[in-house]
Amino acid sequence: MCGIFCLLSLSPAQFQQDKTVNEHLKRRGPNSSRDLTVTGRNSCCRCLFSAHVLHMRGLLTPQPVQDRSGNVLVWNGEIFGGLPVMPEENDTAVIAQRLSSCNSPSEILSVLSTLRGPWGFVYYQKAEDALWFGRDYFGRRSLLWKFDTEVNALTLTSVAASGPAHSAWKEVPAAGVYRIDLEAVTDAGSVTFEVYPWAHEGDDVLSTCSEMTSVPAGCTAVINQAGLVLTSPVCRLNTSIPKSLDETAVYSNSHLPVKELEQLLASKEKNEEVNGLVDVLSEAVRRRVQSLPFRVQDDSPTDDQALVAILFSGGIDSMILAALADRHIPAGQPIDLLNVAFKLQEPKTQKESAKKPKKHKNKPSDSKTDGVDTQTFSPFDVPDRITGKAGLKELQDLNPERRWNFVEVNVTQEELQEMRRERVCHLVHPLDTVLDDSIGCAVWFAARGTGFINDQRSFTSSAKVILTGIGADEQLAGYSRHRVRFKTSGHEALIQELAMELGRISSRNLGRDDRVIGDHGKEARFPYLDEDVVSYLNSLPVWEKADLSLPRGVGEKLLLRLVARRLGFGPSAVLPKRAMQFGSRIAKMEDGREKASDKCTRLLTG
Repeated sequence: MCGIFCLLSLSPAQFQQDKTVNEHLKRRGPNSSRDLTVTGRNSCCRCLFSAHVLHMRGLLTPQPVQDRSGNVLVWNGEIFGGLPVMPEENDTAVIAQRLSSCNSPSEILSVLSTLRGPWGFVYYQKAEDALWFGRDYFGRRSLLWKFDTEVNALTLTSVAASGPAHSAWKEVPAAGVYRIDLEAVTDAGSVTFEVYPWAHEGDDVLSTCSEMTSVPAGCTAVINQAGLVLTSPVCRLNTSIPKSLDETAVYSNSHLPVKELEQLLASKEKNEEVNGLVDVLSEAVRRRVQSLPFRVQDDSPTDDQALVAILFSGGIDSMILAALADRHIPAGQPIDLLNVAFKLQEPKTQKESAKKPKKHKNKPSDSKTDGVDTQTFSPFDVPDRITGKAGLKELQDLNPERRWNFVEVNVTQEELQEMRRERVCHLVHPLDTVLDDSIGCAVWFAARGTGFINDQRSFTSSAKVILTGIGADEQLAGYSRHRVRFKTSGHEALIQELAMELGRISSRNLGRDDRVIGDHGKEARFPYLDEDVVSYLNSLPVWEKADLSLPRGVGEKLLLRLVARRLGFGPSAVLPKRAMQFGSRIAKMEDGREKASDKCTRLLTG
């Protein structure tokens, strides 16, 4: 993973990189930093490239990478398939070599279309005097842009900064990749992007530009004249509607305990679907936990040093990731389970009770893990902490030989306000809602991995790879809005909702979470958004993935719950969905009258 940056200047005036943005980029890539300036055919056109590398694959490859022909690449991504990458190879070097052999736009698109995994990049193709850039199909890596009309310069960067001087930043839409003819834009004195959209065969590509609302002021986006496209890496969504209610009616009762899920697993058809999802999801996790720095794999981590961590609430999404990671991580290596909690207010009855000896302000109490102990109030026993500890017990029962580091990340209001002001407000930007603030802060503290492990020792996770469960709810009807849509308008409306979820996931979640997690010099990896997993789920009719006629905790993400039972889980298989901002109780720390979609003034003031 990297922090990448490119400043394209179209005027002879002196230009320099924003120091604040540069510092933020360095936090993403602590292992190597380098700058490189190239000049286009017109001497007024210059590109300043800057890259800050987090060493994750093969041998360390400093960036920007410049080949003998003068082509320049800054790459922020991971190749998990499509192009062969040997264990000792670095995927940046592999993709740079492939792009160097391309002589036409169609050849570049062919290379990018084969890639499987997250990526964002900027590439200067010297022979064509062209600048290419873009993000993967889902937008799993952040890329922002802005155009400064005063100095006639376009800036592309993984992360920016907030504040009055930085209000022009927008996320580059993950609608395709973009090409700038540098000679043409220098002559014109304005920037036009040629768009090469992602598309399935038969798609209307002209609609792509009309949907692009985040083009920087002073710039224009047009579909490339040749009509070339990137081939979508996933199959189309199955839009079948059940012929009758009988096809979806599995149970009519209002309660479906864990044992009853076994009846569904006994069904041959359902059994095949569960096995199919287990297979593709297990392989997706394997790719993400075994693609680690070549030299690190030859070393044995010390007792507490995990290479992989999981954002862990004890809910079904993170439980399944933990169980599958357990399959593919060597037995002697720990797995860090990062569980974040924001301090609860002490009940009045407790305030009036006798004073007790002071403890560390963020240190966990000795209260019972089920959170039922009425004798001792623990200010960090939020819902996700309680389900997290219960989930830990299930994982320990499944594999008692594994060292599971359950990291209790405890956050006070004072620390939240301080780190939001210093770090998170810059990382969430340009997103600005209450929801972005809540999720951004919760993920930032969790990913930092500083807290206590189960013997109450201070602990900081050493893992550079962080698995997250993003994508499960969007594909398997996990949100309450999906249930509402289904109840009011049926399967057709639910299918439309799910199609919209994946279409907007880049702008709602992924860029933000990549910036937030990357700030710690760690890399977010998203197994539920592996191309093979998405294609498998897209191929299934909606009623096989979810049955929203069943109660909460069962009907939503039904197929995933069956996977959980197949893997040996009990209570966690039927836990209802609980949003991170509520499960971690960050929402309780702030103004409870706010709506998730409101503009968050705290991101402006810290």
